[in-house]
Amino acid sequence: MRIIYITTRNVGEAKKIANHLLSKKLIACANMFPIESMYSFEGDLQEDIEFVILIKTKKENYEIVQKEIEKMHSYETPAIFSWVPDKVNKKYNDWINNNCN
Repeated sequence: MRIIYITTRNVGEAKKIANHLLSKKLIACANMFPIESMYSFEGDLQEDIEFVILIKTKKENYEIVQKEIEKMHSYETPAIFSWVPDKVNKKYNDWINNNCN
């Protein structure tokens, strides 16, 4: 299993990306939640409410999922990164693998 973390402009964009990836069976699950973000952009301090998507997919799906996100994302430089958990219960891992291409 692989978890992919993405920040998006708003809940609409988060849902659009998640629906697209789910419809292509590239992911098994997406969790979305609002976050408060502070960052430097073009020399200015920014504060925004963004939405994070935590995506669960097969280990080997990162490259294709990243490319699909980049095609749709509104940010010029979206945050897209992933990690593979050290331990995942077998039933959940099987469910992930059975629900992704």
